[in-house]
Amino acid sequence: MATPTGFKKWIVVITVIVAAIMELIDTSIVNVALSQMSGSLGASIEDIAWVVTSYAIANVIIIPMTGFLARYFGRKNYYLGSIILFTIASYACGQSTSLVELVIFRFIQGVGGGALLSTSQALLFDSFPTEERPFASALFGMGVIVGPAFGPTLGGVIIDHFNWPLIFDINVPVGIVAAVLVYLFVDKKPEEYSIDRKNMHIDVIGIVLLAVGIGALQVVLEKGESEDWFHTNYITVLTIAAIVGLVGFVFWELRQKEPVVNIRVMGNKTLAFTTILTFIFGYGLFAAVFIYPVMVQRLMGYTPTMTGVSLIPGTLSAFFILPIVGKMMVKGTSPQLFVGVGFACYIGFCFWMASFNADASSWDFFHPLIIRGVGAAMLTVPLTNQAVMGLAPKDIPQGIAINNMMRQLGGAFGIAITNTYIGNRMGTHRVDLVSNVDGGFISSQRINQLTSFFMSKGADLTRAKDQALHMIDGIVNQQAALLSYQDAFRLVGIFFIICLPLIGLVKRKTMSKKEAEQAQKAAAEAAH
Repeated sequence: MATPTGFKKWIVVITVIVAAIMELIDTSIVNVALSQMSGSLGASIEDIAWVVTSYAIANVIIIPMTGFLARYFGRKNYYLGSIILFTIASYACGQSTSLVELVIFRFIQGVGGGALLSTSQALLFDSFPTEERPFASALFGMGVIVGPAFGPTLGGVIIDHFNWPLIFDINVPVGIVAAVLVYLFVDKKPEEYSIDRKNMHIDVIGIVLLAVGIGALQVVLEKGESEDWFHTNYITVLTIAAIVGLVGFVFWELRQKEPVVNIRVMGNKTLAFTTILTFIFGYGLFAAVFIYPVMVQRLMGYTPTMTGVSLIPGTLSAFFILPIVGKMMVKGTSPQLFVGVGFACYIGFCFWMASFNADASSWDFFHPLIIRGVGAAMLTVPLTNQAVMGLAPKDIPQGIAINNMMRQLGGAFGIAITNTYIGNRMGTHRVDLVSNVDGGFISSQRINQLTSFFMSKGADLTRAKDQALHMIDGIVNQQAALLSYQDAFRLVGIFFIICLPLIGLVKRKTMSKKEAEQAQKAAAEAAH
């Protein structure tokens, strides 16, 4: 299949990147709307969290299956159908009048959204010759970075000025335009015209095992902390289901001639090592994005809009650096250099963020967030490119899907571990702080001052003392929370330090022009 050129090429590039950004924005845009949804639908915050969880479960289940689904329906048909499904489900989410409806439609939206990541990347790679794929990785990396960062910003603006259904309805016009452009400008591969579905084997058992294993694991990671982990029966049951499902899935798939997920591609050492680093990247990317908004909103009074806007400079830094990294890799710069710099940036960002106190201003966060953006750019391009390096053309979609799944799982693990760690550290810090408050001269003096203040406002002695103690309790809780967030940033930084030796797993493999032409020829022959 010939690589598209000129106007058509860039229409395809813009369309698939916008579709990927739309999917990624929806992974985070609802986070700032949960309180409004909770009040509107009459649900608790714990229950409304299933709006996030259901989407994530569907997303992570469908991503590794995108290779099979693209073969079964034809890549263009599957991609177009997924955009349409995502758009319809988005509209249905905005029209939901109950929590059950919203959770169901969010799950369906996640099913449609799964293809908008991996298949977008595959279509983008097909739009560039092999030697330019690092540049294509950079373009796709822009979407990977921009989506999660702009999600809270867009969500915050909508929630501050409109109502929550708009966070879903805004997808509808974008989805319609994307569907029309895909229909008009994305070409089918030659083999898509002669798909023999009647004789195509469907790995039903593999699909079931994958859905059970990944779905159960995602629920455990998303809900474990709020449900007190294994003290809750259904979390214990789902943990067992996740282990049985995933282990069974691996053994089953390795025995199938036509598996739903060809995990044999993990026999490629470059892909295997890359997925490990991508998991680490996902952990750091999502954990950092999780800690920062919660910290500034709870402790420093940021609105959702202010939180999102404060993330924009770091996002823009990544946006501008990504194509530079891509072009440098095309010229032969070692990917190890970029991964090393990326790790260093994340380590510096985490320990810098751990040094701030509750008096920090938005300007104080400007430079560390810039460093985080640079680190994300440095990691995105080489890891995306390394995931497909050395794979046969027919295995590239599967390699991309597995790599994307590992980033999402890394993020799920990162958020779950970070959330649990913050909760545990908050309890520890509160106990330590309270022990210093009780009976201390300075604390007694402070309580007496506050008591006198409230009495001057008209309260009697008993009420004034209660108000003073309540205020001291709030100060203690705020300080315990701040120390816990600092600990969480340090934990992510330490995790990256521990993983530094893994940078040696990144292989430097620069293609000569002749090798690139041979690879492109092989890809074209495989397509026919």
